[in-house]
Amino acid sequence: MLIGVPTEIKNNEYRVGLTPDSVSSIVNSGHTVFIQKGAGLGIGFTDENYTNSGALIINSAKEVYQKSELIIKVKEPVESEYEYLHKDLTLFTYLHLAADSDMAKKFIETGVRGIAYETVTSDDGSMPLLAPMSAIAGQISIVVGSYHLLKHNKGKGVLIGGMNDIAPRTISIIGGGVAGTEALSKALDNKAHVKVIDLSQKRLDELKEKFGTDNMEYILSTPESIKDAVSESDLVIGAVYIPGKEAPQIVTSEMISNMKPGSVIVDISIDQGGCIETSNPTTHDAPTFLVNDVVHYCVTNMPGAVPLTATLALNKATLSYILEIANNGIETTLSKNPHIKNGLNCENGQPKHPGVLEIFNK
Repeated sequence: MLIGVPTEIKNNEYRVGLTPDSVSSIVNSGHTVFIQKGAGLGIGFTDENYTNSGALIINSAKEVYQKSELIIKVKEPVESEYEYLHKDLTLFTYLHLAADSDMAKKFIETGVRGIAYETVTSDDGSMPLLAPMSAIAGQISIVVGSYHLLKHNKGKGVLIGGMNDIAPRTISIIGGGVAGTEALSKALDNKAHVKVIDLSQKRLDELKEKFGTDNMEYILSTPESIKDAVSESDLVIGAVYIPGKEAPQIVTSEMISNMKPGSVIVDISIDQGGCIETSNPTTHDAPTFLVNDVVHYCVTNMPGAVPLTATLALNKATLSYILEIANNGIETTLSKNPHIKNGLNCENGQPKHPGVLEIFNK
């Protein structure tokens, strides 16, 4: 199979779809890999590294798309790349089509077959290709949340953890999935007082079994419980995910208005539209904005802040799927592997995933 890896051009995006080691595995399986010139330079993967692994270096993104049957990316194509998409091409990447319905429609109308990492499933119902980036985003949320609580960043001017006889600050984490669990773990490492909120009592019980009760509150999600937790929090982490669908806005603008000035919100769900009513997408260049003097951090590619770690983690998760598609063919793989089929978001100008159908129909 002819497989292409273009350079990512989203703001501050230095991740790359394939590492040199992944290229070597794919080439040794009998396939051809095209890498756009300089695609990995931002994280130390030189063109020479790729040629030594068996890749062919291509000068332009246009050529990579033209020569390839399967494109491996990290982030969804930006609009300037849509001209390269067509019905005979398959794209394997994070798509997050629910984040912007207008852009989703334009993307789908190109006719490209889009298989989204974030909706590929496993036997236990988890999302194995979403999980590594969710874990990284969860860890980063505590780092950036702490940083933006500093006074010069328009925050309250507080440290999260307790010091001597000073009480710890409060962090509320909404959503107990992969991202929320990582955020919870890091918050406890920083000696914060943590409120974790989830719709599932079973999930809350699992988290309680794992993390205990010291500095912890486990709260069943209701509008009232969210309102109370948010109003008492220095930092709120939004980590809600419904596969393929737009994130529900469960933190309202009224709730935000009850937060103290200088409090911070990190909306990890922003790449699915955001779970906080006052959220809007931001970039690493300009990551925050204020609403009612509450700092909002809504960067849509949070793991891009640690692109080398994120690329290595992503490739560890995706390589076996890429090899299965390449070795067996795209059509055969989709017909025989229901988990990869669940990743099919669009094809021939039509939405395919139920969550995308819902957004498209809107």
